[in-house]
Amino acid sequence: MISIDTNVLVRFFVLDDPDQAARARQLIEHNTIFLSMTVCLETVWVLRSVFGHSYPRIYKGLRVFAGLRQVTVESPERLAAALDLADAGMDFADALHCLAGGEEIAFATFDERLIRKARAAGLSGVRAP
Repeated sequence: MISIDTNVLVRFFVLDDPDQAARARQLIEHNTIFLSMTVCLETVWVLRSVFGHSYPRIYKGLRVFAGLRQVTVESPERLAAALDLADAGMDFADALHCLAGGEEIAFATFDERLIRKARAAGLSGVRAP
């Protein structure tokens, strides 16, 4: 199994460097790949801020990639839930943070907007300190 860095996943998605894109595709297609939550988080940031991709396009790409037979996701349920929350309007990073501890661990933040969005999404454990 090979854990990939953000730059490998971005090359796989964006194809902006033909040589690196081909090498990324070769690696991913011929190996068992491990996808960490930190790589997912950074990939969303890079694809949005550097390449200007829309969030729906990015989230769809992550879902498709995570569903490839050769890909093992660090926490598939957490990724799926975070993508669902992001599709519903929550920031992807905030969704991952809120879900990190599971249902039994509350999440404290000073971000009132995040608290409102989390509660609207049914995450009752998100609160102010």
